[in-house]
Amino acid sequence: MSTLLQSCADALWQARATRTPIPPLRGWLAPDELANAYAVQALLAQRRLSEGAQRVGRKIGLTSAVVQKQLGVAQPDFGVLFDGMRHQGARVVLPVAPFIQPKIEGEIAFIVARDIPESSLPRAELLRRAGQAVAVFEIVDCAIADWKITLADTVADNASCGAFVLGTDPRPLTGFDARLAGMAMSENGQIVSLGVGAASLGDPLNAFAWLADKAVALGDPLRAGEVVLTGALGPMVPFVRGRRYRLEIAGFEPLEVCGE
Repeated sequence: MSTLLQSCADALWQARATRTPIPPLRGWLAPDELANAYAVQALLAQRRLSEGAQRVGRKIGLTSAVVQKQLGVAQPDFGVLFDGMRHQGARVVLPVAPFIQPKIEGEIAFIVARDIPESSLPRAELLRRAGQAVAVFEIVDCAIADWKITLADTVADNASCGAFVLGTDPRPLTGFDARLAGMAMSENGQIVSLGVGAASLGDPLNAFAWLADKAVALGDPLRAGEVVLTGALGPMVPFVRGRRYRLEIAGFEPLEVCGE
């Protein structure tokens, strides 16, 4: 691994440790240098693991056609979820201080039922392997100042993942059309984000299939028990101390998070 990529990883690590954003990574990575950006992400993941963190899943980002167009890309990205990011409950109080410049968004997550060591599975088999769906808040957080990111920036920064809050009522995917699940997110009682499952690559299962195939190609397939965040269903908004956020996705009990 080159010294350049290690320096990039060190800068991102320091930004997270001190909660101080840094300029875009153009000195280390060109906007379309995805292989190197994922190499930086891997360096950061390995450092977390060496310090005792445990991997619990993965997240998919850039699943919205609007955001892809904005960044000039034609595919999603992914990052790694660690145990320290995970929270669960119908009502959760979550400190804001550990983040740099957090935002919050509503998604559907899958809890993988069976290992997926092969690619291009038929839809029915993919549904069986994907297991259960659950409503989830994702706290997205960015180490790059003012969120002025390119695709390489967010990939290197672990797909801008800060934390996630799972609901308590996972449901089987059989008989549940995630594509048509409507979403409303409110802040202190006011609707701030609206969306639907189809906002995630046309269907959250499409996003899941993309990640499953990508993981096989990289030699790191999805495993039973992993949590997979399938992408935002509507716009993200700032996550602010003292404000209460409520997520309602059709088919699930409401989920609330309060910034502390």
